[in-house]
Amino acid sequence: MKIAVVGIGAIGRAWAISFMRAGFEVKVWNNTPGRMDAARELIEQILPDLHEADLLNGLTPTEAMRNFIPCPTLEEAVGDAEYVQENTAENVEVKREMFSQIEAHAPAGTIIASSTSGIVPSSFSLHLEHPERCLVAHPLNPPYLVPAVDLVPSPATSDATMQRAAEIMRDCGQVPILMNKEDPGFITIRLQGMMYHECWRLVNEGMADPESIDVAVREGLGLRWSFIGPFETADLNAPGGIRDFVGRFGDDLNAIHPRVTDPVRWEGALLDKVDAERRKRLPMDAHKQRQLWRDRRLIALAAHKRARARQES
Repeated sequence: MKIAVVGIGAIGRAWAISFMRAGFEVKVWNNTPGRMDAARELIEQILPDLHEADLLNGLTPTEAMRNFIPCPTLEEAVGDAEYVQENTAENVEVKREMFSQIEAHAPAGTIIASSTSGIVPSSFSLHLEHPERCLVAHPLNPPYLVPAVDLVPSPATSDATMQRAAEIMRDCGQVPILMNKEDPGFITIRLQGMMYHECWRLVNEGMADPESIDVAVREGLGLRWSFIGPFETADLNAPGGIRDFVGRFGDDLNAIHPRVTDPVRWEGALLDKVDAERRKRLPMDAHKQRQLWRDRRLIALAAHKRARARQES
């Protein structure tokens, strides 16, 4: 499998790791001087942790790095690619131009996917000669540790493209979420957005401070959600299944829904309050180290879940 990664910032290098550990040949291009060396350094820093947790599919860090191939031009990167993962700026015009360039240089059957977290694919692909091979493949960061990926079609995207993209995702350890049609926010961002809005509302209304809300998710809801989703959670939380759950709790949950759908603005005094409390708990000079700590905790969780899956299979 020959993969091209276009743009090697935080998301691009995370995608590169996912593809590299699958044994794919990953050709990488970026138009910003110095970004390639920085990406290589960060990738080399995290690979030993993944190897120690048995998350490199049997490869050593050195073997995985052999699959990382920097390219001096976009044409060289995508010229023989079967799949292209684009990771440029969150700007419609930038993506339209980049997709045009990729289409001009990639083989006719190449799938072209964008990592955008909110721009629908029709806005940057319908002008192409072959928009049927284009889609959004939106990861949760970092994808090599958080496997779910929104696969989002435009009205022109073919079913064959969606199915092939899903196969490629599975082959590199991702878990595709196939959407039936495009919508801003996709699946994961819409769900996360609703959670965010209620978190900010609870702070705004003086119900709790940000840390208490983090505890509610970190030590409560998130523990179940790392194994089962909200529908299965509800189904298992009542002896008669999900219909029983709705009968017991549906009215109470529906009663609070109108408040949930009226979001507060994340600005002004509320933003100042939340920012001050976060910086009190985590000064910015410790921010990057905490990101690395997060990734290492996710490595441990991913290793645990993989080991349990093997035991139960």
